[in-house]
Order: sequence, then C-alpha cells, then structure tokens
Amino acid sequence: MATKSLLARKDDLANTETQLEYLSNGIFANGELPTFKDKIAETGNFPLKPRKLEILQINLGYMCNQVCSHCHVDAGPDRKEIMTRETMQQCLEVIKKTGAHTLDLTGGAPEMNPDFRWFVEEASKAGIKDFIVRSNLTIIRANKKYYDLPEFFKKHNVHVVSSMPYYKREKTDKQRGDGVFDKSIKALQMLNDVGYGKEGSSLRLDLVYNPSGAYLPSDQEALERDFKEALKEDFNIDFHNLFAITNLPISRFLEYLIASENYEDYMYALVEAYNPAAVENVMCTNTISISWDGWLYDCDFNQMLGLKVASKVKHISEYNEDLLQNRNIIISQHCYGCTAGAGSSCQGTVA
Repeated sequence: MATKSLLARKDDLANTETQLEYLSNGIFANGELPTFKDKIAETGNFPLKPRKLEILQINLGYMCNQVCSHCHVDAGPDRKEIMTRETMQQCLEVIKKTGAHTLDLTGGAPEMNPDFRWFVEEASKAGIKDFIVRSNLTIIRANKKYYDLPEFFKKHNVHVVSSMPYYKREKTDKQRGDGVFDKSIKALQMLNDVGYGKEGSSLRLDLVYNPSGAYLPSDQEALERDFKEALKEDFNIDFHNLFAITNLPISRFLEYLIASENYEDYMYALVEAYNPAAVENVMCTNTISISWDGWLYDCDFNQMLGLKVASKVKHISEYNEDLLQNRNIIISQHCYGCTAGAGSSCQGTVA
C-alpha cells in the first residue's frame, strides 16, 4: 500500500496494524527499497536467530511524567498500563532461574509504578550482575516522594541509564518539553552527589542520546566527548558513557515523520546506511523484552508494534528459556533502524 493512500489513516497511528502498513508501504512493496528480510538474507542472516540470552528487559508500565516527541512507547501521564505485583512476581521467578546476567527496567518512567521499589529490592536479591534502571532524570525532581531516588539507587547498586537529548537547553526542551533540561541537570548533580558517574566509581551513570529530528545520530564516541566536556564545564557533571540510539519509525516518531513529510526520506536514509556487520549484534539476539502485562517480545520496539515472540511460549507465566532460544526473531522494516551505520541498541552502537 502506497504512502499517499495511507495518509487518510494517519490519525489512526495508535493502531499497530496501521503502523505496520506504513512500514510495508509502497517503497518496499513496489521494490524501490529491499525489505529487511531480503537484505539480511543476502548475508545468510535470515531467519534471524537468538544467541545466548544475556538481558531481560522489563517494561513496568507506560505511565510517564513526560511526553517526549520521539517516544516509541507513546508514554505519558495519562497512560494507565502498569505492571501488577502478580506479574512482577512471575518475573522474579524467571530472574532467579534465567541464564541472563542483566536486568533492564524501563517504561514510561519505571519509577512511577507503585511497586517499583519493592520490585527492585526483591530483584536485587536474585544475583543479577548488572541491574539497569532507565530513568528520564526529571522523575527525580517531579515530586518530593522521588527526591531520595539517588540514595535508593545507590543502596541497591543500580546502574542508572538516563535520557539526555543534548547538553544545551533549547534542543533538550524542544524534544522533551519546557523545563526538562534544568530538571535533568539538577537530577544529574544529585546523582553525582551520591557518587554516581565519578571516575573509578562502581556506581554507573550512563546517558542516552536520541536525535531530535529526522536524521541518524552522529559518531557515538565524538558525541560522548562533546557531552562530557560541555556538562563538566557548564555544570560540573560527570558520567561514564553515552549511548547514541537511532529513532525507529514507530509510534510518536512515525507520526512526526509523516506530519513533517520526512517518512520516505528517513526510510531511504536507514536503508542506505544499512551495515551488515551490525546484524550479528542487534539487541533482539541477546534480549527478551517483557511487557507490562507479561507478554514476551524479541525487543522493546516489537513490543510497541504488538509483535509477540514466534514461540509456543508467549507469556512470562509459561517462560521456558530453552524453547525461546529455538525461535526465529520476528522482523519488519523498522529493524533497519538497528542496523544503520554503527548499529543501534538500548546499549548504544553495536558495530
């Protein structure tokens, strides 16, 4: 189906079927661009198969104190999808027996789940080596009940991965909302005050950069140098690493691409930047994504498109790692976003 014929349905983009139609529209169906399936088949990577499971990524809910323009989760204050303690308990049982070494908590703002602290406390007893919480930073300054989060993170040796679109106020606030930059700076300073991000510190503090427009991120190492220099000089802020993540054409970012008439150009850019070396290490090959209601997905992006794992095991309540390791990974055209340039994952570049 061509893009023009889909424009009449652009107000229906909350519907994942509509998003998938856009991802398979005329530029792929008419052969103008190769499908992702055909592209990876050229190098013998189809079907895409999982490697050893390393990361359990759990979405604790879509509720968030921010409404970011690029958000692939479509998160915000009005979202009511929240993981229950019952589902958390099922996750805990899996955490205790999985071969994964990393637990990655995300949202929305995961800290807004009313059972967030209980879950962190219980999960921290399970022996996970790397315990990640993906924080938007401003949640730490959103309400007094969150002010002690830096101390709470320190107590449980949480690896904090924080959203930070840019080291300048204008770009950050444009992407994430007025006042976000100043609150983020204050939150970073609070994390620094308890030892996060300091050289030699075991309290890991990493930042995440997403481009604010319809273009791919520049070199991750160069961005990290720029961020470190600017944040240190202007605000005396330290952090460990910066992860550059490509925006995938789904949810709010897809809406932006269509509204700004950049959709086809962006898809061409992703395909032209395709890097076969990135395919081996895309995050879906070592990660299982668990939704707020316990369904299993190959990655966080497939979760937002409703593409459950291709396995008899589809829910956390029936988790079986051996069966999951034998599945084929579900792919579509959005997967070009993870294989463009140096590649992209929740842990930054992959190639």
